[in-house]
Amino acid sequence: MADGAEVTGRGGKVMRYMVAVEGGLKQDVDEFAKEVDDILGDPRGWTAKGKWSFQRVDSGSYEFVVKLSSPSTTDKLCAAYGMDTESEVNCRAGKQVVVNLKRWLLLTKYYKGQPHEYHALTINHEVGHRLGFGHMTCPGKGEPAPVMMQQIYGLKGCTANPWPFDENGTYLKGPEVP
Repeated sequence: MADGAEVTGRGGKVMRYMVAVEGGLKQDVDEFAKEVDDILGDPRGWTAKGKWSFQRVDSGSYEFVVKLSSPSTTDKLCAAYGMDTESEVNCRAGKQVVVNLKRWLLLTKYYKGQPHEYHALTINHEVGHRLGFGHMTCPGKGEPAPVMMQQIYGLKGCTANPWPFDENGTYLKGPEVP
């Protein structure tokens, strides 16, 4: 676990979260935690409209934990909630935002050479599920893909986008997927 951080965002519900890295992965928990903090604190992230704030904690109550896990551990954690991640994708499993190390390191073809952007997509998408958002699809050719779109499976004419909101604070959404 990484040490706590300040609250990011103003107003709204403070979502307390922990960060963990599975033992034996040779990944620095402090570096991972800093990237998660930066993503959740970005003005294009879930704090944009003041509905949520985030605070990383290392003890006490929390709403979720962001866990960097091996593909096999990701499969086990996600399967407990009925999801088949095929050692390839991430998931939100109960109070866990499970980040698959394989995907974290290898990215996807849509984010090749853009690790920070793909990492932002991963954290924002799975935290979005924790906040109650479901999957969406592309709103139209050339539009930014909603962060809640499963972009790993294709962009359907949209452009890759790792953020829930644009620079002007507009929520980037598309039709909901049943």
